[in-house]
Amino acid sequence: MPLINVISGERLDPAPLNVRTPILRLPVWLVLGWWLAKGLTRTLVLAVRHWYVTAPVVVALWLHARFGWAGPVGALAALVVVGTGWWFAHRASFLRFGWFPVLARYRRWAYRRRWYPAMATAHLTVSFDAHTVLPVLKRVRCRPGTDELLVRMVTGQLPDDYAAVGERLAHTFGVRAVKAIPATRFGYVVLLLRRSDPLTGTVAPLPVPAIPTFSALPVAKREDGGVYTLRLTGTQVLIVGATGAGKGSVIWSLVRALAGGITTGLVQVWAFDPKGGMELGGGMPLFARFACEDYTSMADMLDEALATAQQRAARLRGKTRQHTPTTTDPLIVIVIDELAALVAYLADRKLKDRIKTTLGVLLTQGRAVGVHVVAALQDPRKDVLPFRDLFPTRIGLRLSENTHVDMVLGEGARDRGALCDRIPQSAPGVGFVVLDGDPTPIRVRFGFLTDTDITDLARTHGRYRLVDPTTQDGDVA
Repeated sequence: MPLINVISGERLDPAPLNVRTPILRLPVWLVLGWWLAKGLTRTLVLAVRHWYVTAPVVVALWLHARFGWAGPVGALAALVVVGTGWWFAHRASFLRFGWFPVLARYRRWAYRRRWYPAMATAHLTVSFDAHTVLPVLKRVRCRPGTDELLVRMVTGQLPDDYAAVGERLAHTFGVRAVKAIPATRFGYVVLLLRRSDPLTGTVAPLPVPAIPTFSALPVAKREDGGVYTLRLTGTQVLIVGATGAGKGSVIWSLVRALAGGITTGLVQVWAFDPKGGMELGGGMPLFARFACEDYTSMADMLDEALATAQQRAARLRGKTRQHTPTTTDPLIVIVIDELAALVAYLADRKLKDRIKTTLGVLLTQGRAVGVHVVAALQDPRKDVLPFRDLFPTRIGLRLSENTHVDMVLGEGARDRGALCDRIPQSAPGVGFVVLDGDPTPIRVRFGFLTDTDITDLARTHGRYRLVDPTTQDGDVA
C-alpha cells in the first residue's frame, strides 16, 4: 500500500521530496513603493513608445503654461502655415516625410483594431498548447494608394498562406486588393494593401529615350504611379491576353522604347503580323523585316534569325557570354503579333512544324547573342503554345478564365495577386508582369498609342522606308 504524505492537511501523491513555498511578510510601504515604481516605469515606457502623442501634448502644455492659450494656438497656426507652404513648394517630400508617416500611425491603429478578427476569419491563427497564436503586425508604411504592412508570421507559416487569402483580407480591411510578398527577413511577410487605383485612366505614350537602355525600357505605369521598366537583355517576352485586352499596347510601347536605337541602327525589329498587317502595318518604316501574308516568307525570316544567332554564337564563343549591340552588330527583336497563327492554326503541317522547330531553337539560343523574341497570343493552352516555358518574361493581360492565369504566369500566380480574369474590359493595357526567378506579379498599365501616334513614331524614327506626309492614317508610300 503506497505511503501518503500529508502537509498542512493536504494529501499528496508519494514524492521523493515535498517542499512548501515559504511565506514572506513585507512591510506595506515596501509593497506600495514597488507598485509605484513599476507603474512609473510602465508609464515612462509607454510615453517613449508613443512619443508622437506624448511629445505634442507636453509641448502644448508647456506653451499653455508659458503663454496661455495663445501659445498652443499660435504653434498650431504656424504648423499649418509651414505645412501648406511645404505642400506647394515640394509636394513629393511633404508626402514622404510629412503626411505619409502621420497617416501610417493612424492606419496602424485602425488595422490593429480589426487585426484579430481578420486573422481568425482568414484562418491565419494557429492553436497550440491550448493557446491561440496570432501573426504580429510590426510596421505600417503608407505609399501613394498603397499601405505596406510588415507582419511576423506564426512559426510554420509561409508567405503563400497569406497570398491564398488575399481576396478575403481585401474585403475584411475594405481595400481593392491585398498582395503578399516575401520580406527580406525570414519569418516575415509584406502585405501590400491597394486602397486606390492609379491605373483606371488611359496611360499616354511614354517619352522615347534617345539611347535605349535594354535592361530598363520604359513601357508602362506601375500601380504606385511610377514608371515600369522592362528588362529585355537576356530574356524572351510572352504576351497573353483575350481579344481587346491591349496586346497592341504592349507591343507598341516596347517598340516606342526601342525607337531611339532603331534610328541609330543599334536595334533591328523584325515584325510578323499574320493578321494581314492590320496591327503592325502602320509602323513599317520602323521594321528591318516585315511579313504579314506569306507564311513561307515568315518561316524564311525565322530561319535567317536562327542562322544569325548561330553565327554570333560561333563568333563570341570563348570571348563573352552576352552579346553587346553595336550599329554593325545590332540587337534583333523579333515581334510576332499572333503566335498561335504560326504554331497552331497553320494548315500546312510541314510548314508549321518547320516554324515550331526553328522558333523553339531560337528561344533557347537567341537570348545570349542578342536575338530576342516578343510574341503575343490569345490562347495560352499547351496544345496551342507547347514551348511557353521558354519565355522567362511573361505578361498576362485580361484573360477569359481564371485557370489561364497560372498557365501564363506560372503556378500560384493568381493566389499571389495576379487576377487577370478580374481585369474589366474597360481597362485595356492593364496586366501583370512576372519575371523568371521572381514569382511576385507586378501590376502595370501599358501606354496606348493611337494610329496618329504610330504614324508620328514611324515618321520620326523610321529609317527603312519613308512615310508620305500627304497621306492619312499612316499609309506607307
